[in-house]
Amino acid sequence: ATTIGNLRLLEQDYDEDVAAAADWGRKALAASQKADELRAGGDAAGADKFDNLAKVAIGKQISSEGEANTAKPTIDAQNQVVDKLKDGLNGLKAKREELVAKRNELVARAKVAEAQSQVIDAIKSVDVMDPTSDLGRFEEKIRREEAKVLGQQELAASTLDAQFESLDDVGEEIEIEARLSALKSGGQKAIG
Repeated sequence: ATTIGNLRLLEQDYDEDVAAAADWGRKALAASQKADELRAGGDAAGADKFDNLAKVAIGKQISSEGEANTAKPTIDAQNQVVDKLKDGLNGLKAKREELVAKRNELVARAKVAEAQSQVIDAIKSVDVMDPTSDLGRFEEKIRREEAKVLGQQELAASTLDAQFESLDDVGEEIEIEARLSALKSGGQKAIG
């Protein structure tokens, strides 16, 4: 960021020097033209004064051009440095993305390997030649897991039913309160 900031300052200084050189050139031309007018009109002293102003303006123009020309190679070199920094940064970003993708792939492969290992361990404990082996326990374990899932589903459904029933209870309480108010205000008419 500092390098880019310095480059922008150099470019701004260069642009200012180029603009100043052009401005001093215009001033030199205007002073020279005025000197020619005065000389044509017979005012040699006035013409000399404006010729001197033109010379001063030309000197300032040359100075500004020199500063701009001196800054140009520095700006070019700084641009190359900035380009290299940007390329390096883009390379680092690409490498980082590559490493993140590789890490994610390795994590996924590790999880798959772990799951496969668990399945293999479970299968190893089952002896197909012995009907009383762990096959029955393995089947029972699967049944328990399935029952657990069903139980969770039923619990979720019964909780939802209870919430709707509580809404019905609230509606009934409101009806009771309304009839009681009507009974107090209207007597027997509210009942029938």
